[in-house]
Amino acid sequence: MTPKKQAYRIWDICQKTFYLRNNQLVAGYLQGPNSNLEEKIDLVSIDPHSVLLGIHDGSLCLACVKSGDTVLLRLEAVNITDLNKDRNESERFTFIKSENGSTCSFESAACPGWFLCTQAEPDRPVSLSNTQTEAIITKFYFQKE
Repeated sequence: MTPKKQAYRIWDICQKTFYLRNNQLVAGYLQGPNSNLEEKIDLVSIDPHSVLLGIHDGSLCLACVKSGDTVLLRLEAVNITDLNKDRNESERFTFIKSENGSTCSFESAACPGWFLCTQAEPDRPVSLSNTQTEAIITKFYFQKE
């Protein structure tokens, strides 16, 4: 059975939405004609709290990749609905979704303690962080399309 893919709008608690710039996911304030650049997040649930996240109709997936002492967020060209078939292969694409009131956060399953984040400054890359400061935002609004 093919897992069900659902599209969502995502924006951080500072109202920045995700968009693609030079093949990199960034978060910024899109207004007027630029608002159509907003990327919808495609989500596939593995279990009640584990999810796969992608963009472009699930053809580019968010992956967590260790690089020395840090963890990088990469977009990888894989089909989101194929990832659920091999748990070992899909771990780097898996996020633990935690809801807290009206917001949620996404923790890397492959790299515990690292969360999907945006910067307080607009038009900066969406990334992963293991620290919480005022400059790093890890809480998102997530709304089904």
